[in-house]
Amino acid sequence: MKRLSVLMIGALMPILTACQETQPSVVPQTAAISAAPGQLTGKAALAPVDSVPGAGEALTITYLSTNGMSGSGLVPVTGEVIYPSGPAPAGGWPIMAWEHGTVGIADECAPSRNPHSARDQAYLAEWLHRGFAIVATDYQGLGSEGTHPYLNARAEAYSVLDGIRAALSALPDLRNEVMVVGQSQGAAAAFAATAFAPDYAPALLIRGTVATGIPYMTPQIAASLLARAQKMTPKKGDNGEADPLVAYALLMGASQAGLDPSFEGSQAFTPRAMAAFHAASSICLPALLDMVKTEHLSQRNAFTPDMGKALAPVFRAMAFPTLRLKTPLFIGIGGKDRDVSPEGQLLLARDACKAGTVVQTHLYRAENHSGAVMASVPDSRIFTTAVMAGGNVVSSCAPVHH
Repeated sequence: MKRLSVLMIGALMPILTACQETQPSVVPQTAAISAAPGQLTGKAALAPVDSVPGAGEALTITYLSTNGMSGSGLVPVTGEVIYPSGPAPAGGWPIMAWEHGTVGIADECAPSRNPHSARDQAYLAEWLHRGFAIVATDYQGLGSEGTHPYLNARAEAYSVLDGIRAALSALPDLRNEVMVVGQSQGAAAAFAATAFAPDYAPALLIRGTVATGIPYMTPQIAASLLARAQKMTPKKGDNGEADPLVAYALLMGASQAGLDPSFEGSQAFTPRAMAAFHAASSICLPALLDMVKTEHLSQRNAFTPDMGKALAPVFRAMAFPTLRLKTPLFIGIGGKDRDVSPEGQLLLARDACKAGTVVQTHLYRAENHSGAVMASVPDSRIFTTAVMAGGNVVSSCAPVHH
């Protein structure tokens, strides 16, 4: 990925932000010269259709973050800030840092450029009702310069943490008390952000983390998944639905191709899947799922035997820097999740618990990947109230069944 110097970022920021539907105001050039991670560089009113029902003021923002691919240099990142309605409490609103699930890797897929799904509107409205302002990142390269490093733990963590720092440093009525919350891809980003925070952003007061549908990747898990894929046949009861794991793998490959010019898609994907692989860099997830369904792609007929070797850099980048979080973790799992293995999520909960993290694990047996989000609301409300009040949270390495 191309690295930008501080001066180049200051020069290019007006061009980058002009690509948004509404052009934010840009900080003066003198401010950009002293640019640093977590600096707000632009803001504008969020289109009402892209906000959340019952919200107060809503903004699109652009800010600077450390390039998570290289670990140095600055990149522009986009996102949203959504306030509850009504006057702010004394000291400002606490922050719910929202990390979205997979939408694609094309800039047009960035959540700040699109209306939220009905599920996410309901979920985010719940957090506004709890009295949290929402700070939501699009992640590095999604809606901004460069390729989105899909599922890269460090890149997504830096985007999350610098978005919070940008909002706290430059926007009114916010206070430094943070819940980090995510679903699917965003659940991994939330876990990674909390894991990186003590070293990367130690001034942030993260109270707890809420993750639903969280992916967990180790070399052993990757090898097991790929071995299983080569033996898989379509399951009865799938009703001809697209296999989401094929779409996610195509996005991994498309992202790696954008980041590494030497990557060859044919190393990971069969000729049958190549059209979808090439499309994955320019279309959003719903269209990609439609393509997977139309082309009748499965893990068995879309993945080559060398896929694990070809995508090894992506799998390695998914790894968390530590499983021992300094603040409590809530994990919500759908028992019928086809997108992220419930067994893998339960394994993460057990491994994190063994590592010393205070974990509350809830298994919603009748819910799928998406359904676990709203099913978890009553339990995550109790968890959030406890951690925000500084109360004791009882760790449960074994899941609570619902």
